[in-house]
Amino acid sequence: MRDKLTPLEQAVASIPSCSTVAVGGSLLRRQPMALVREILRQGTDRLSIMTWASSLAADLLAAGGVLRSWEGIYVGFWWYGLAPNFRRAVQWGEFTVQDRSESYMTARFRAAAMGLPYLPVAPIPGIHSIRHGVQEVTCPFTGQQLHAVPAAEPEVTILHAYRGDRYGNIAWPAHRDSDDLDLIMASGARRLIVSVEEIVPHEQIAAMPNLTYIPHTKVDMICQARFGAWPGSCDTRYDEDAEELKRWLAAGRDPQTFADYLGGLLAGGSHAQMIEELAGAQRLSSLEVSER
Repeated sequence: MRDKLTPLEQAVASIPSCSTVAVGGSLLRRQPMALVREILRQGTDRLSIMTWASSLAADLLAAGGVLRSWEGIYVGFWWYGLAPNFRRAVQWGEFTVQDRSESYMTARFRAAAMGLPYLPVAPIPGIHSIRHGVQEVTCPFTGQQLHAVPAAEPEVTILHAYRGDRYGNIAWPAHRDSDDLDLIMASGARRLIVSVEEIVPHEQIAAMPNLTYIPHTKVDMICQARFGAWPGSCDTRYDEDAEELKRWLAAGRDPQTFADYLGGLLAGGSHAQMIEELAGAQRLSSLEVSER
């Protein structure tokens, strides 16, 4: 196995402007925020992103003005409210939007994972139109009319995960939430960059192989980023930072105020330094939860 442990900055530098990037996570959980902040810090521009249910990642990329397009099922802060920067950018026409159903996006990523050019889905009248990448097909067995959904083709996929070894084997905790498409996204990825909370010895991963959900053969680069989903959560590791989310949403009411807030997020040196300066060890510790 090849050593794939890569500094965060070097991994993000491999993502060119004008790329199509699949961004993992679901709602406030495991958004790859350390990678996203580094994308903005390095000035990577004109990105087309594909997400599942996004929140912080899409909102921050929209605020940074680096999006060319978005495709996914939802962008919002769940019970905290709407995503202010994303919503404003959409209203101002700053990038194109393809708002999809869950079945559509699942089929896109599943088709890529299966090595197929498309998968059929049941038609949803009024949601998907033929002119937006959907084609009608007839089932050869029943004659039923279906919609053919093209496979997702992101050039790069970025995820945040729990733990992995330096070879890129990514492991679940024993207990976890599973309302995301990270595993499917990884299976169909052309190039996969994963940030993890913890780099552990390979022997620890090998001791419980049933918990490895992304094998090293799928991963191009693995980066260590403790609290890499902050101010969102990483289930079994830490809860979302409600104090910081409220600060984010308050700043998001005004473009200039959020620009100042974003400048604070991107200032300074490494991800670890930024987390320590903005949140502090005491608050970070209060967010941590014990793995059950």
